[in-house]
This record gives sequence, structure tokens and C-alpha cells, in this order.
Amino acid sequence: MNHSIYSADRMTHLKVVVVALIAGIFVAGLGVSARMNSDEGYTQTAKVIKAGKPVAVGTTNVSLVR
Repeated sequence: MNHSIYSADRMTHLKVVVVALIAGIFVAGLGVSARMNSDEGYTQTAKVIKAGKPVAVGTTNVSLVR
């Protein structure tokens, strides 16, 4: 058994590459299937934001009554 990647033979390197390739395909397939099964689809809706009352911001802590 090879305990170092530097002293590993060609077959060990091939096994590492194959396992990484299978894991990458699995993750990509999982991402595609999660995207395809979303309920929202590709439609977008506009959201309206209404402005509230104006606010004055100052640097002092004194309350001003008008």
C-alpha cells in the first residue's frame, strides 16, 4: 500500500483520478437536478417598494420638537 502520493505508482494515481471524476460528476448532477426541480422556474416577478415618511439624521442626541 502506498502511503504517499509521491511514491505512488501509476495505478494508484489512476484510481485517485477516477474517484475524483466520479465525485465531480455526482456533485454536478446533484446541482443540475436541484435546479431543474425548483418550483419557481425561470419567471421573475416585480416587487414594489413604497417610500415611507422622510427621516432626518443628525450627529447630536438632542431631540428637536417642531
